[in-house]
Amino acid sequence: MGGGKSNKTSYAIVQYYPKQKKIFLTELHDKLQSTKEKTADELLIKSFSKYSSKLKAIAIDAPLSLPKCIRCKLKCPGYTKCKVSEVVWMRKEYLKNNKQKKPKNVLNPYIERSAEVYISKNLEEPFFPSHALGANSAPLAARMNYLSKHISHKKIEFFPKLSLWRIGKSLGLKKSYLRFHKNSADGHEIREIILKRLIEKDIAFIYVDDLKKMIKSPQAFDAFIGALTAVLYGAKQVEAKPKGYPKQSSWIEIPLESQALFADSKRK
Repeated sequence: MGGGKSNKTSYAIVQYYPKQKKIFLTELHDKLQSTKEKTADELLIKSFSKYSSKLKAIAIDAPLSLPKCIRCKLKCPGYTKCKVSEVVWMRKEYLKNNKQKKPKNVLNPYIERSAEVYISKNLEEPFFPSHALGANSAPLAARMNYLSKHISHKKIEFFPKLSLWRIGKSLGLKKSYLRFHKNSADGHEIREIILKRLIEKDIAFIYVDDLKKMIKSPQAFDAFIGALTAVLYGAKQVEAKPKGYPKQSSWIEIPLESQALFADSKRK
């Protein structure tokens, strides 16, 4: 997802065949642009509406919810004294992690959400998704707030870097490939290696033209990773919310760690 005035929005449509445990990339659109007649938003809404009920889920790399403080209508005592479960949980996470880190980080619950706090502190690698209303994501959050009113399909949120990391590990790919797939110098070569591994493993069918497009464009590649994440979500190969996580808090879907793609799920 790109900002409303940028031309960086890309999307991929895949079909999943459970018996063969294989996905088929049916459509790939890179850098959707406004025309003289329609805005990019109108084109995106129209693209998804044509699938009606056939589209089971859309994975989006943009905030689908706003931080709790922005949504809260209670009288505010200040977030250092707030008793709302989501803010209390984030405050405890910061206190726990600040015992181990210097300089200490400061909680900003009007900018960040529980999902970003969890991912940045508790996984096997340091991942740092942008805060929902941070400088990089705020325009995307605003755009998704609008688009969500017009796209009725099931929507899930994903973090491309983390999804690729988990998917790549299941494919036995080098960690360096998964860390630097957007590198300007050799990112295109890395994306080619990743995509060809999916094809060699008979996990994905991709037309040559679409393969070339994803090798060339990091945005198109991430769109495909998003579609794959949506399939894993449908196959219950994503992590459940951790124990103690605030029940009403939004979540970013994370593929299971160290599990073959589309194998029988080990998720409890």
